[in-house]
Amino acid sequence: MIQYASATGLVRMILIILLVYFGVKILARLFMPFLLKFVAKKAEQRFGEQFGGFQKHTHQQKERPEGEVSIDKIPKTKSSNKDVGDYVDFEEID
Repeated sequence: MIQYASATGLVRMILIILLVYFGVKILARLFMPFLLKFVAKKAEQRFGEQFGGFQKHTHQQKERPEGEVSIDKIPKTKSSNKDVGDYVDFEEID
């Protein structure tokens, strides 16, 4: 048995699609601020956990007496590799 699409079925399907679309749109406007606040709060907690050690480290520096100098990290020196090749000077030809 072959079923054919009727005009009322097509109109009903279009109305259901529009109803779902506008329903989701309205619900998104209502609940999106709460969702964004929740996501921002979670991200803030994660960043706070990652950088918690950094904040403790900066507070320790403030407790030192004034004038005291300390070096936490020695910078690495960059050395050039002599086995890379020769320098070739060139001139532009006009």
